Amino acid sequence: MRQNSSAIGWKQEDEEWIALAQSNDFRMFFIMPYTLEYLGDVRGMDILDLGCGEGGYSRELAAAGARVYSVDSSSFFIEYAAEKALEECLDIRHFVRNSDDLYGIPEESFDRVLCSMMLMDCEDLQGTLREIMRVLKPGGKLVASVLHPCFYGKEITWSGDDTEKKVTVEDYFHPVLWERALYKDVDKPVIWRHRTLQDYVKAFVACGFSVTDLTEPIPTQNQIKKFPGLGWLQKIPLFLFWELEKKRGGNGEG
Repeated sequence: MRQNSSAIGWKQEDEEWIALAQSNDFRMFFIMPYTLEYLGDVRGMDILDLGCGEGGYSRELAAAGARVYSVDSSSFFIEYAAEKALEECLDIRHFVRNSDDLYGIPEESFDRVLCSMMLMDCEDLQGTLREIMRVLKPGGKLVASVLHPCFYGKEITWSGDDTEKKVTVEDYFHPVLWERALYKDVDKPVIWRHRTLQDYVKAFVACGFSVTDLTEPIPTQNQIKKFPGLGWLQKIPLFLFWELEKKRGGNGEG
């Protein structure tokens, strides 16, 4: 597998990360439900879950009737995901690959590629997008979410409580890379990358994608009742979702 800082950094994560991911309120009560609702009826679809982590999305999609390939650069995560899929009698194909080198995965194979909260972690964003373009069917779509670049980064501070939180943006353009733990109670640092909105959009266009949708999801009152910490997201978006389409007849070259 091709190695870079993205792959190396995530190799150090272990059971602790999996436990935290499966108990993270933002993921479980907001990001995952929104993503699955956005994808809609996936019965009969071929879906690549790229940067799958512990495989939670892959299992949900397979249980909903999709044919799923589950890919991550961490062999630890893929082993865990494969074991869980077997336990749940789900037919999911698992691969250890870096996102910019999906060797052995055939071109024009997928109706959808899902990148949930992973594009901001890629060292080689354009290489990743080119590989996604390669494996998507003509007319296929990439559904991607990232931490909102306008409101999350090293030079951004939050203050206030869960309903009246304020965000101070000290520097939107820099720094572009730093190390920090994923969670405050975990001492293993990973590399964080900041890309501006124009960085993302220019990369999408250069790789031949059409932007068909952009969403800054707002939590519902029912979600806030389950997790009050979502309340401030009714005022300030923390997550950004894109839907990108591979043009029919396009070759993916910008």
